[in-house]
Amino acid sequence: MTWNREQLAKFQSIAALVVMLIAMSVLSDSFLTPENGLNILRQISVNLCLSIGMTLIILTAGIDLSVGAILAFSGAIAAGVLKNGLRLDGLGVQLEFTVFGAIVAGLLVGSACGMFNGVAITWFKLPPFVATLGMFSIARGLTMLWTGGFPVTGLGETFGAIGTGMVLGVPVPVWITAALVLVFVVLTKRMRFGRHLYAVGGNERAALLTGLPVDRIKIAVYTLGGLLSGVAGLIVTARLDSAQPNAGLGYELDSIAAVVIGGTSLSGGRGSVMGTVVGCLIIGVLNNGLFLLNVSPFWQQVVKGFVILAAVAIDRMSQRGQSV
Repeated sequence: MTWNREQLAKFQSIAALVVMLIAMSVLSDSFLTPENGLNILRQISVNLCLSIGMTLIILTAGIDLSVGAILAFSGAIAAGVLKNGLRLDGLGVQLEFTVFGAIVAGLLVGSACGMFNGVAITWFKLPPFVATLGMFSIARGLTMLWTGGFPVTGLGETFGAIGTGMVLGVPVPVWITAALVLVFVVLTKRMRFGRHLYAVGGNERAALLTGLPVDRIKIAVYTLGGLLSGVAGLIVTARLDSAQPNAGLGYELDSIAAVVIGGTSLSGGRGSVMGTVVGCLIIGVLNNGLFLLNVSPFWQQVVKGFVILAAVAIDRMSQRGQSV
C-alpha cells in the first residue's frame, strides 16, 4: 500500500500534464502543432532556469523570493556594460566590454546576489524568507539606480541571438535550458553534492551531526540559484533587445509554483529537477492553452492560483500519509 502511494505521488504531476495536454488538444485546434510546441518550450525557458535554482534551494528547506529581482539586475548589468562600458572614475579608467564579457558580468552579478542571500541565511541566521525579501528590494533598487529607471536598448544581433536565435530549428533558449537540466539532474542524482542537498533538507540537525558542512552547502545552493537567475536575465534581455528595469516581476511565484507542482516538498529533502521540468511544462501548457482559448489574463491568474493550492494540498496530504 505504501509503495503504491509513493509511486502515485511520484507520477501525479506527469499524469496531470498528460490530462492537460489531452484537454487542450480537444479544446483548441491550434494547440497540438509543432510550432506551438516550440512556442511553449521557448516561453517556459526563463521560468525553467529560475525553477531549477529554486528546486535546489527548496530541497534544502529554503525559499528565494529574490529570483525575479536578480534576473532584472543581472540583465541590466550585462546590457549596461555592453552598451556603455564601465567607467571607474576613481581610477580614471573606461572599460569596454565584448558580448562575452557582458555575459560574464551578468552571471557574476547574479551569483554574487545569490551568495549574499546564502551568507545572510547561514552566518547571520536570517530566515530565508526575510533574507531573500531584503535582496528582492536591494536588487530592484540597484537596477533602478543602474538604469536610471529607463530601458537599456540596442544591444546588437550577437547578444540578441541568446534570446531569439535558432539552432537546428530549435530556439537557443531551449538548448540552454536543456543543457542546464542535464547538468543539474546529474548534479543532484549522481554526485555527492546532490546527496548532501537531500540530507540537509531532510534533517539539517542530523546532517550537521554527521559532519556535513551545512552552511557551505547552503551558500553554494543560493549562489547557484543566483547564477541561474543571471542566465534567465540574459535570455530575457536578449529576447527583448533591451534591459527593462521592471523585468521579472512575478517570476518568484511562477518558479515556486513550478517546483511545488513538480512534486518537490516545501519542507525540503524530497523532489527532483525533472519533476520541476514537468511543473514548468504544466504551467506553460496552462498559460498557452488559456491564451489560445481567449481566456482573460486575470482569469489565468485565478486558475494558476488554484493549481498551486491543489499542488500544495496534495503535497501536505502525501506527507501526512507517510507520517502515519
